[in-house]
Amino acid sequence: MTLRHAVLAALLDEERSGYQLAKAFDLGVANFWYAKPQQLYAELARLEQGGLISGREVVQDGRPNKRMFTVTGTGLAELEKFTAATAKPSVLRDDLMVKVQAADRVDTDTLIAQLTDRIGFAQDKVDLFERLLRTMRGERAEAEFLRHGRPIGPYLTCLRGLAFERGNLDWCERAITVLRDRQAAADA
Repeated sequence: MTLRHAVLAALLDEERSGYQLAKAFDLGVANFWYAKPQQLYAELARLEQGGLISGREVVQDGRPNKRMFTVTGTGLAELEKFTAATAKPSVLRDDLMVKVQAADRVDTDTLIAQLTDRIGFAQDKVDLFERLLRTMRGERAEAEFLRHGRPIGPYLTCLRGLAFERGNLDWCERAITVLRDRQAAADA
């Protein structure tokens, strides 16, 4: 996948400015694709040049004008082509995992501190995803929303993000417990 496809997918349901797109990436898209705002603005320019999105200028009083973007038919065709291609399995690249891999030879307290920090980050993301999911489904029960609600794509990706971060939480807590138990056994 490329940033191109993530941007196209983020623009499917509504017209957005670059600023709104960056906010959407921070809130929802970042659970499966991270990009810095400057990368997003550069990609918007490329997509517009390529005819995959169209932009229009919105004049604002007292503030700088902004450009609003929507996906074109060509952009939708690109997403269809991308969707039809076989998805590659995701790969985990995480520096904390490398550090834990070396747990037998490095300072345990340092690892525990970093795992504790990761727990805080993961809990914040869990809270965010839970709020996003509640907002998307409104007053409907989840089962009802999953049967008939829209938009389902963002909801499903938030569910995956939630499961991922809950998995991170569980793993970090277990790793801390194991490291503390081993540390106590070694000190005994």
